[in-house]
Amino acid sequence: MSGDSDVIRLLQQHIPGLLTMETPGSIEKLGQDNDVVYASSSTGEVEQHQKKSWAHLKHYFTSREGWIGDYDYIYLITPNIWPLNRKYKDYEAPFYGLNDEIPILLTLLLGLQHALTMIGSIVSPPLAIAGGAFNFDPTITQYLVSAAFITTGIATAMQVTRVHIAKTPFFIGTGLLSVVGPTFDILPIAFNYTSMRYANGTCPTADDGTQLPCPDAWGAILGSMLCTVWIQIAMSMVPPKKLNKIFPKIVTGSLLLLVGVYLINSGMQNWGGSSNCNGGEGFYAMCPNVAAPKPLPWGDPKLIGLGFSVFVTVIIVEQFGSPLMKSASIILGLAVGCAISGATGYWSRENIDAAPVITFLWVHTFKLSVDGALILPLLIMFICEAVSCMPDILATAEISNVDIEGTQFNSRIQGGILCDGLGSLLSAFGTGLPMVSQAGNNGVISLTGCASRRAGWCASGFLILMGMFGKFGAVFGSMPPSVLGGMQVFLYSTIAVAGIRVLGLIAWTRRNRFILTASLAIGFMDIVQPTWFNQILDYSGSNVSLQGFEQGLNLIVETPFIVAAVIGVFLNLVLPEDASAMDKIVRDASGKPVLEGRRED
Repeated sequence: MSGDSDVIRLLQQHIPGLLTMETPGSIEKLGQDNDVVYASSSTGEVEQHQKKSWAHLKHYFTSREGWIGDYDYIYLITPNIWPLNRKYKDYEAPFYGLNDEIPILLTLLLGLQHALTMIGSIVSPPLAIAGGAFNFDPTITQYLVSAAFITTGIATAMQVTRVHIAKTPFFIGTGLLSVVGPTFDILPIAFNYTSMRYANGTCPTADDGTQLPCPDAWGAILGSMLCTVWIQIAMSMVPPKKLNKIFPKIVTGSLLLLVGVYLINSGMQNWGGSSNCNGGEGFYAMCPNVAAPKPLPWGDPKLIGLGFSVFVTVIIVEQFGSPLMKSASIILGLAVGCAISGATGYWSRENIDAAPVITFLWVHTFKLSVDGALILPLLIMFICEAVSCMPDILATAEISNVDIEGTQFNSRIQGGILCDGLGSLLSAFGTGLPMVSQAGNNGVISLTGCASRRAGWCASGFLILMGMFGKFGAVFGSMPPSVLGGMQVFLYSTIAVAGIRVLGLIAWTRRNRFILTASLAIGFMDIVQPTWFNQILDYSGSNVSLQGFEQGLNLIVETPFIVAAVIGVFLNLVLPEDASAMDKIVRDASGKPVLEGRRED
């Protein structure tokens, strides 16, 4: 079975004559007549329906069929190694649609599998900003990781559930097994913002120049997020076609490419030992610091080897692992790296032992403020978030075997953008990072053939539990930076590859090549020479408002994906749609370039 119509058909088979389907006009216009079911029955019919429902639930939770079913669980754990994989050489996993009933054990397994798939993308952003931007101590770092798990679980549950806003044509959520997680787009903004604050003295430094924790800077980002996220919420009311016209794939693709390339630098800094100790002095003269169990200079072969163990494990698991292992390759790579680093004495249990067993949001709070320098960059970031999530939702809808065109799909896009905005709003209130829809779990859907929302709800529950278990977050906050860096380089590379994939969908006309060249040129300038704009807007007068405005412009120009998005959108709107003979050049079977219509036989 697949699709909502199958669910309705199943209800009618089990409860003949009891349900009368009615759909309000506003919902019918959106193609949601199969999403909302209204029952009009007499009191006796309702009681009879309730008895059948209770009987069904009793059978579901007490029978072998309800708990285990006929799914081949051995398939999930069979490695891709001959001769173990002979049985499943041509095996096709059964497909479960959005609302199909699946066995309880399979629901738990696949929910855990989706949760494990997301761990890498959940822990990487808070760990990156905690150590590379704000210099937080391990206690705050592990709290931010726990908060990221909790807010991700809540936002994913909202996305999967899909709630209709009464008396409006709008929804919250896609109604797909699409997950929501912390966005990597906040990282360049956080890095550049804290660099500016440490430079102007508004973040503390020690006498020897060592950068100290700067919680007020994170409070400023949280407060500014609460003021700017509303633009993404408002954009969810704009038809997707108009958004695609203003922000085409050439913009979103270059955005992902630049974010990925920019962050690879941050990941490599950790792989070598930590960004703080690369040329550091005093406490950070060695990596990760002089108080570490085995401090070493940045780039020491032993540290490179630790990161390499994670990277290689991910590749080996992808080649030989079972479906369950493949979808959790990132966490398995981290596990191997942690095991090796622990066995060789690079771990310290002090922070893990000190971490609370149970934690939750607001255990640590930050002084909220609004910094004018952050407003423009965050506004542009949230605009980009509203657009960049659309390809991910499309990919999830396609692999879930639902419509990818028409009013119903457009309403899923609208609900997804709104859910991302509300998720970022709730996350900021919970001291967490902004949220965005992700397609990282699509591989799990493809491997297991399960697009059921029940697995999504189960994954949300697992993520919230992981966040509440304080020791779990402390493990990630205490692991050696080199282990984390090996995972980050791989994960950030997938973002760059996603951008290349999106760019591969555009028509390579002369106009598009020009727009892409101009936007990527400035974006790559920021990556290879981050300080090129430092002295252009270097106001030092007494006008605080003007200083804040110029600092905001500096953040825009010095953040690669933001300045590239601004240039790309501007050129896309002003450049004429001119035609060129070059646009008609194709290649024949031998690879020879020819003009279309002049091919030689």
